[in-house]
Amino acid sequence: MHIDTITPADPGWQTQALCAQTGADFFFPEPGSSVREAKRICGMCEMRPACLEYALANDERFGVWGGLSEKERLQLRRTRP
Repeated sequence: MHIDTITPADPGWQTQALCAQTGADFFFPEPGSSVREAKRICGMCEMRPACLEYALANDERFGVWGGLSEKERLQLRRTRP
C-alpha cells in the first residue's frame, strides 16, 4: 500500500509576520466588515509574499492573507497560469 504525504511548507515566516503580533480579529473580520486595517498591516509586513503563496497553495478561503481578501485571491487564482 502506498500513502502519499504532504510535507508542510516552512512555517518560519508565520512567526515573523506582523499578523502574529497583532491578532486574528483584523484578518478574519465579520462578514461585511472592513479589511482596510488588515491590508495596511500586510502592506508593512516583509512576510507578505510568503503569506500569499501559502494562502494560494493551501486554498485558504477566509480572511486576509498576503494583503488580499478572499475575492482578490479568487481573482488571482483565475488569472494565474
